[in-house]
Amino acid sequence: MSQAERGLRIAIAGATSLSGKQLIEAVGNSNLAAAELRLLDEEFAAGTLTEAGGEPALVKTVDEESFSGARFVFFTGSAAFATRHAEEALAAGSTVIDLSGGLAARPDARFWIPSLDTVLPPPSRANGAAQAGGVYVSPSAPAQTAISLAAALRGLDGRLGSVVFLQPVSELGSGGIEELESQTVKLLSFQPIGREVFDAQVAFNLMDRYGPQSKEHLSAARERLARDVARYLKGRVPVPGVTLVQAPVFYSHTFMAYAELDSADRFVERMEVAGLNVVGEGESSPTNVSVAGEPRPVLGRPERDLNAERGWWIWGAADNLSVAASNAIAIAENVLGS
Repeated sequence: MSQAERGLRIAIAGATSLSGKQLIEAVGNSNLAAAELRLLDEEFAAGTLTEAGGEPALVKTVDEESFSGARFVFFTGSAAFATRHAEEALAAGSTVIDLSGGLAARPDARFWIPSLDTVLPPPSRANGAAQAGGVYVSPSAPAQTAISLAAALRGLDGRLGSVVFLQPVSELGSGGIEELESQTVKLLSFQPIGREVFDAQVAFNLMDRYGPQSKEHLSAARERLARDVARYLKGRVPVPGVTLVQAPVFYSHTFMAYAELDSADRFVERMEVAGLNVVGEGESSPTNVSVAGEPRPVLGRPERDLNAERGWWIWGAADNLSVAASNAIAIAENVLGS
């Protein structure tokens, strides 16, 4: 551990969100574990007592001193929260790493999946090294999956056609988890269900959209996914079709991808080089449960389509919180090492 790492200060803005809690844990298990953590969030969460590095920690609101001396500021809460405070963090000289999606539209935002660099460098710095300062965006778990799969086919005579993701309710925060749990219990007891988050029955159900009174929109999540995948790949690798379906599960995206190529042997090798974890021959395919805590998307072995001569299907799963946190930590570690 270097002297710089021992004197490191990190601010996590959105610390009480599911993403924020996962990031706090990931920092403690990384090369950044010795850093001083400053936990921040919106006013409604101020005063929350939590844990960081095995010690009790108090969550504070953002003020004029919040980002002072912070080498990194991770935005893990709402997109609006990140948009509201990004300039303050940058003015303090911090490197901003966004997991919320709120800063993705900034022209200076640099998308990065470090584990993919040997196959496809990030679009904004294809010919340059990591730089301190500025804004980095860590793509969501489904975006990382689709980008890495498409990039793995680069140089092979093939392309990724499409990926369908089944989204967990934890993407909508603790409110989504609580509503699925409540709906499940009440439906089994033949009681009326609450619909505050989804304005629809999410338990025992699959949906392509939420109810009309929901404040959340699955179409917005689809647009973000499509935008982020295109931004990383466009002009260098064929951009696949991507979409999301809401599933009645608590954590982890599962997905089915379709690719066209002659042989899957080299594709499996390339997927592993691209930072994806492919199960071995004869091993069980991944599930929402089996990938819990995994820092990388996990894929089953490709299977031939029964009708399309060059068609292959790939099933996989990705812990939506762990994959996002792991990539954000990798960005910080690479910036420190540059």
